[in-house]
Amino acid sequence: MGYHIQPIAKNLGIRKRIGWHTFRRTYSSILKDNGEDVKVVQELLRHASTKVTLDVYAQALTPAKRAAQRKVVLMIRENLSVPRVYREQPGTSA
Repeated sequence: MGYHIQPIAKNLGIRKRIGWHTFRRTYSSILKDNGEDVKVVQELLRHASTKVTLDVYAQALTPAKRAAQRKVVLMIRENLSVPRVYREQPGTSA
């Protein structure tokens, strides 16, 4: 880690220390997000089962999850940036 990963992270401006488990978790999540078969990821990480790979290492980074997060952010931004008075329709009361 100290010879390969840390120098690259430092060059990218990442100042936080990257531990071995952080690297494995990121690696497995990227593989999963890129559509790699879970069995392949399990074997690359040398896990006993795919359940360990999915439950512990592979975080949910699906486009659907990102889209859902984006919707929530847009709803919050819309509600914060436009005063309530201007969002109401004419003829309705608060």
